[in-house]
Amino acid sequence: MAIKLYYTTVTASREVKSQQAEMMRILESKSIKFELIDISVGGEVRNEMRNKAGNPTAVPPQLFNDDQYCGNFEMFSEAVEADTVEQFLKMA
Repeated sequence: MAIKLYYTTVTASREVKSQQAEMMRILESKSIKFELIDISVGGEVRNEMRNKAGNPTAVPPQLFNDDQYCGNFEMFSEAVEADTVEQFLKMA
């Protein structure tokens, strides 16, 4: 089990920055180990994220369990509200 959070360190979007920070905070608060993958290191990493997500316009943050797509920030937020984060991350 390897939860991967695709994010970016280079964004002008305040919304993306706050979504990424919120995702990291929630994962850490639930003691869920995750790997950060920065898409700003190169276009191939961004394309990998988009291909795995099945969405050619996907933007970070995006969550995966290994190569299995879990969802984006809105989907994650819904799982947090429903208290189904483990199922959302395909851990249960």
